[in-house]
Amino acid sequence: MKRRAKRRTARIIFVTGTDTGVGKTVFTSLLLYHLRKENHHALAMKPFCSGGRADVKLLRAMLDGELTEDEINPFYFPEAVAPLVSLRQRRRVIPLMDVVRRIRSIAARCDWLLIEGSGGLLVPLGENYLVRDLIWRLNCEVIVVARNRLGTINHTLLAMEALGKKMKNVRVALVAGKKDVSSATNQKVLGDLLAPAEVFEVEFLGENASKSGSLKKNYGKVKKTLARFCS
Repeated sequence: MKRRAKRRTARIIFVTGTDTGVGKTVFTSLLLYHLRKENHHALAMKPFCSGGRADVKLLRAMLDGELTEDEINPFYFPEAVAPLVSLRQRRRVIPLMDVVRRIRSIAARCDWLLIEGSGGLLVPLGENYLVRDLIWRLNCEVIVVARNRLGTINHTLLAMEALGKKMKNVRVALVAGKKDVSSATNQKVLGDLLAPAEVFEVEFLGENASKSGSLKKNYGKVKKTLARFCS
């Protein structure tokens, strides 16, 4: 009797943020590029995307076209609003298990799967579920991306509280930007308040960081930091 081949199980990391526009796509793209440079078969998804599809195009560029845009982003809405709003306008329903099924199908094709969330943890994706509920259902690792500036302590603590204490494998990426007085102390304060969760600062890569060529060119500046997220 032939044995069935053992199904591949990817290490899944969900990249969420304290808000929209905090740098999730840039961070996810950098981490994806790092893993692939280190010879890991890593893929990335952004299951829900609203408004433009620039984030999806960047992820696809970093994947060298290995996935189609629809595989990276199976649920797209042209309106720049929460996915639930677009679904209600179309009288459409996407069950949570359909989302999980799409993610698992891509996870079966790789060793690492990065999932970029939409906005923050409490964004409503469908009827009766939020970004947080998707994370809970996947039971995966989480990286919370936050801006390293005034206000990030409050926003990051709120995000961690929203995730809940049952999430054990959570890290924080403080993405640097234009510095203010708080930038020098945010990492230390958050590290103390969130221990044992680790807090790392990711260097600012310039105004054109969202371009694939720029990310690859500046990758060396953040390589060591990215490696710490993969340990």
